[in-house]
Amino acid sequence: MYRPTPLSERRGGAGGMNVTESALWFTVEDLAASVRFFTSHLRFREAVVGDGFTCLTRDDAAVDIVLQQRDAGRPPRPSAGRPGVIVSFTVTGIVAEHERLRREDAPITTPLREAPWGEWQLRLTDPNGIVVQLVEWVPPAGF
Repeated sequence: MYRPTPLSERRGGAGGMNVTESALWFTVEDLAASVRFFTSHLRFREAVVGDGFTCLTRDDAAVDIVLQQRDAGRPPRPSAGRPGVIVSFTVTGIVAEHERLRREDAPITTPLREAPWGEWQLRLTDPNGIVVQLVEWVPPAGF
């Protein structure tokens, strides 16, 4: 079972590179639709808006999301046979978030469910196919 290492327990590499910030960069067909999805349903905010791209951020530990408009002069890359990407956020209060997202008619593609080992999970998919997974770890009694 995968459990993310809390930020307070992470250490930099031994004499090597130390990552200070992270961002996920996605090239999308409809920039405005993805920006609306992340800002309205996942409470990101626009940090930088440029010609054909938007950088989204939050005030918590979430990684920044950079969305770039696909260049209309280039054909989209074929996705057949390539694994999909899932952006996963470990959160608190997932039951309340699920209810809020349902009230907002967010595009929930996997409803909230609990695994036997205590993982609560739901997935949403943005208009450009970016899958976002929300996870909360609640170990069952006896774990």
